Amino acid sequence: MTTNTMRLNEQPARTPSTAPPARLAFISEHASPLAPPGSIDCGGQNVYVANLARELALAGARIDIFTRRDAPGQRQLVPLCEGVRVVHVPAGPPRYVPKEQLLPWMSHFARFVTRFTRRQALPYDIVHANFFMSGMVAQQLKLALGIPYVITFHALGQVRRLAQGALDAFPPERSRIEAALMRQADRIIAECAQDRLDMEQLYGAAPERITVAPCGFDPAELWPVPRAAARAQLGLPPERFTVLQLGRMVPRKGVDTVIQGLAVLRERHGVDAELLVAGGGQQFGVDAASDPELARLGALAHQLGIGGQVRFVGQQPRAALRLWYGAADVFVTTPWYEPFGITPVEAMACARPVIGSEVGGIKSTVVDGLTGFLIPSRDPRALAERLAQLHADPALALRMGEAGLRRAYRHYTWRAVAQQAAAVYAAVLEQARSPAASGITTL
Repeated sequence: MTTNTMRLNEQPARTPSTAPPARLAFISEHASPLAPPGSIDCGGQNVYVANLARELALAGARIDIFTRRDAPGQRQLVPLCEGVRVVHVPAGPPRYVPKEQLLPWMSHFARFVTRFTRRQALPYDIVHANFFMSGMVAQQLKLALGIPYVITFHALGQVRRLAQGALDAFPPERSRIEAALMRQADRIIAECAQDRLDMEQLYGAAPERITVAPCGFDPAELWPVPRAAARAQLGLPPERFTVLQLGRMVPRKGVDTVIQGLAVLRERHGVDAELLVAGGGQQFGVDAASDPELARLGALAHQLGIGGQVRFVGQQPRAALRLWYGAADVFVTTPWYEPFGITPVEAMACARPVIGSEVGGIKSTVVDGLTGFLIPSRDPRALAERLAQLHADPALALRMGEAGLRRAYRHYTWRAVAQQAAAVYAAVLEQARSPAASGITTL
């Protein structure tokens, strides 16, 4: 086994409980913890920020989450939960702006956060930046006020460009900014071993400055629901083999591969499965025609002759997700690339087998042959073969779901993730108190 393979298979280190700092600032410029899941630009980062903040607050921290004001009339301060406030930052127009177009507004964002921080009765102990543009804000805050920061990138520009090519609309300077942040941040939190490896190999990041701490799930929100009960509540057929795909509706998520795989499943294996596609659109239960990506996917399904087997159910509230996971026989996610991928962990927490692309964090969360299957991305035939295997062997699917449930509880609860983050914060603050603490430079 090569060194790289060994590192990709490493599990997040178990961390003893560490009290978090008293006052924390989270920066998440485009990904608000208040945004509905599955909407455009609302995915794993939003879930990560919201749940990590909640868990740290339960451990005694007080947290402000700075995110961009993206609608008129938004209150500047909105409580998220006990001990956590969302601060809407006036940077750019008060409407949705694609994250690829937000870079020019980051200096405005940084000035507001600096002024807001200076007005606080108690200073922040540390800043946790999420995404590279939030890192730019955290760097400016450190320059102005000396507050140390850690950063979770959630996605890397060079990896994204390798996967998407001309479809990547971020400005070219993103990679340069990311490389500078990897040098200047007090610590980097990678979401999986592949994330760390990409930083080291593509950016030259120092391994000793990177800690792996994954995303997670909340056991109070997600747990196994009997399939029959879940289907009854959702009004789904009680016996039909059902596949679930859940997440943002953007091309890189590879939902077209799932649809193509369903067509191959029928043609080559004689299985008429139903595919539930959750996410996209502007409201719960949207019709595919109201969202361009859903319209494209719907047209593909009809072109392949399986329009009646693909059901677009739109965005779903977090409280309902356990029912959708529970109603499925198998959860499928086939992105071109995936920095971490929270949905496979959520599906495992609901005791469902997972078939996922062998990319990014999915390589770490899904154990091939134990909790599900890993397949090449953009390979509908490989997907169809694994779906046919689970359809033919319900006992195997049950064993995989149970193994995934055990794995999710062992490695991926938000409480465990928060403990790992708190340990990183403590190490940074200890280093900052050291007389040998290094200086900083601008990006």
